[in-house]
Amino acid sequence: MALSRHDLLRLMEALRTADGIELVRVLAQRVLQELIEAEATAHIGAEPGEHTQTRTTWRNGHRERLLTTQAGDLDLAIPKVRTGSFFPSLLERRRRIDQALYAVIMEAYVHGVSTRSVDDLVKALGGDSGISTSEVSRICGDLDAELTVFRTRPLDHIRFPCVYLDATYCKARVEHQIVSQAVVIATGITEDGGREVLGLMVGDSETEVFWTEFLRSLRARGLNGVRLAIGDHHLGLVAAVRKVMLGAAYQRCRVHFLRNVFSVIPEDSGEMVAATIRTIFAQPTAELVRSQLDTVADMPGRQFPRVKDMLLEAKTDLTAFAEPLR
Repeated sequence: MALSRHDLLRLMEALRTADGIELVRVLAQRVLQELIEAEATAHIGAEPGEHTQTRTTWRNGHRERLLTTQAGDLDLAIPKVRTGSFFPSLLERRRRIDQALYAVIMEAYVHGVSTRSVDDLVKALGGDSGISTSEVSRICGDLDAELTVFRTRPLDHIRFPCVYLDATYCKARVEHQIVSQAVVIATGITEDGGREVLGLMVGDSETEVFWTEFLRSLRARGLNGVRLAIGDHHLGLVAAVRKVMLGAAYQRCRVHFLRNVFSVIPEDSGEMVAATIRTIFAQPTAELVRSQLDTVADMPGRQFPRVKDMLLEAKTDLTAFAEPLR
């Protein structure tokens, strides 16, 4: 759609007086408006005031539409038609945020930025009108659909011989109250060492029932061939692994185990004891792994008898990884 001489003069004046940022905003607004008008002409089948045999309806004014972009707020006008309806394909219904800024808002939300702080972020990125907390919530609600697809995807595309299982606790709003919720997650390790997050689930606590439900959901999605399940010593998790992942050995996570050890020894002895315990996991055969654990248990045993008891009590779970070394 060609600009009239009057429109060209107005645009040139606006560009001449605009600074760098405003220049980008003016150009973006003008280009989008021209594209909208061109699409409306194609939809109607005629230019404004033009008589053609292909005309399907008539223009009936415009309605204002504010679009917030990283170039600033753009004041657009959407043509109205007398019969039927028209909405430009460049825009999205019920959304006044452009796709780039939309992605920024969701990314900020995922990383813990509050809905109120997102308003400040949008203004800093050029959106003078900001954004309401309700709109941020609505935008981020779209993440639920993507998360559902991710959480329910099939897992039979590749084998995962090893699976890491862990949990963390986060604050969440449940029935209008902020409460602590357990978020459990499974990470699979492929035969060539690749990693993939297999799934996650949110619940009230790490009970055996909850872990069992989670592991069964992974099996139902096609997870099989697991030879080693790795996790902390939470009794609910251990029981669920032995109930659901038949044929898989349970390996106690050495990071969690070392944290347990640190809780019973002086802080200044932590690195020395940790370095000694790590030698267990560096042995080349299963026999040497188990032998090294016995040796290591005796080394700090005289000074830290509780560490010796912990090592011997956890021997089976700490050395389960070594069985494939046979």
